[in-house]
Amino acid sequence: MPGGRLTQQERRRIALGLAEGLAYAEIARGLDRPTSTVTREVLRNGGPGAYRADLAHYATQHRTRRRRQTTPREPLPEGRDAEAVREYEDMFATVFVQSGLPRMAARVLASLTVTDTGSLTAAELARRLQASPASISKAVTMLEGMSHVRRERDERRRERYVVDNDVFFQSMMASARTTAQLVEIARQGVGVLGADTPAATRLEGIARFLDSVSRNIARAAEEARALLHAESGRE
Repeated sequence: MPGGRLTQQERRRIALGLAEGLAYAEIARGLDRPTSTVTREVLRNGGPGAYRADLAHYATQHRTRRRRQTTPREPLPEGRDAEAVREYEDMFATVFVQSGLPRMAARVLASLTVTDTGSLTAAELARRLQASPASISKAVTMLEGMSHVRRERDERRRERYVVDNDVFFQSMMASARTTAQLVEIARQGVGVLGADTPAATRLEGIARFLDSVSRNIARAAEEARALLHAESGRE
């Protein structure tokens, strides 16, 4: 099985496979590469609908040059491959971007998530991401508003940004609350527009759909959290 970085020709074959609707595993078999290599390559370069071979090749070369010029990150625990960790973090951030987060917010969230402590200061994030303190602060403010990140002070009175095991529970509950607000607004529209009008009928359908979704999200999140906490308590 070939090792090393993907070649430009391999990236073009990936693009062709995506255009033909092939699964990642099938494309990987044709290249004699692990499926994870193809998955990571596509996700970090726009996803299956936006992947462009030549742009992906250029972006990879640019990232490699940038890493050689930047300050090394903190030492990793023994047994971890620093390059593999960086690539995984980039892929994680790309998935967050595809879910709707701005790029810097996605990078901050990915960095916090893959650290063992789940906690970094603004200065540590700025060094890690080679970004300005202002851009880090803006990203954290957005993530905090979405309940993805919280702030706390350490023993040196430094402000730290934290994710923990409940970060996505809190995020999903925040999403459910926002959806519930949409339900309320939609139902107010029924009264404003008149119950028998087409617009009101549409709004009532939207309200029923969103009400069911928000309740199911909240219930599923609470059940999953309770189950995971119970399993953790038995370990």
